[in-house]
Amino acid sequence: MKKLFFINILFLIISVQIINAQKEKIEYLPNFDKRALHFGYYVGVNNNSFKISYYDQSGNDLSSPINPIPQEDLFVSVNASLGFNIGFVVDYRLHKNVNLRFEPGLRSNTKELTFINANLDATDSFGNPIYNGTTDELRKVSGTYLHLPLLLKFSTNRLNNLRPYIIGGVSYDYNFSSNEKNGDDNYEGEFRMKSHNFMYEIGIGMDFYFYFFKFTPSIRGIFAINNELVPDNTHDPSYSSPWTGPIDYLGTRGVFLNLTFE
Repeated sequence: MKKLFFINILFLIISVQIINAQKEKIEYLPNFDKRALHFGYYVGVNNNSFKISYYDQSGNDLSSPINPIPQEDLFVSVNASLGFNIGFVVDYRLHKNVNLRFEPGLRSNTKELTFINANLDATDSFGNPIYNGTTDELRKVSGTYLHLPLLLKFSTNRLNNLRPYIIGGVSYDYNFSSNEKNGDDNYEGEFRMKSHNFMYEIGIGMDFYFYFFKFTPSIRGIFAINNELVPDNTHDPSYSSPWTGPIDYLGTRGVFLNLTFE
């Protein structure tokens, strides 16, 4: 509901601005984009999930317990909640239609992973549970990231008080909630991820020029480059972890809406 509320407000502002642009030819802040350097801030919401891929089992002896668990025996369901973004903007003019932007900030999001795997109730030759003796395991993964993106913004020529643009670039993200150095793993109920990660993002937006400021909303997609998963410890060399053993890649995939004021 909150996401729909933000989107409705955004479209309302866009509609009012377009109507006003048609009624009058007054250009607000006519020299704003001629500055070499300017600053701003942003707030927004995000809906981040994970892309998960598994090891290819072709040609492997699946009866051997030392091999990773086959993909068809594992289902990882990701349920993501709505998160928030907040940060600052440093904008440097490279060309009348190209700007270099640094947008340091924080973003936060919580995901719930559900592992449904028949191997989780496996027993050894003595009938003792190898894992927790359950086929349904939940992991709550909270992430608070220091987000440091370096972006290029490509804008069209200005039309009255409107200016569409596309934006894209790369970022370094530090995950404060990664648990990477935690000695406990999924055997103790702890899901671990890497602290240092790299992303790329791309999006579209619109500049709206008002009397005192420029309002710049954008919708963007964000995609992890590296594998963010930290594998479980080797508790028994005869068996791979039923939680992380089958996973070849786990990385952030998401969309976020930023409302920027400059």
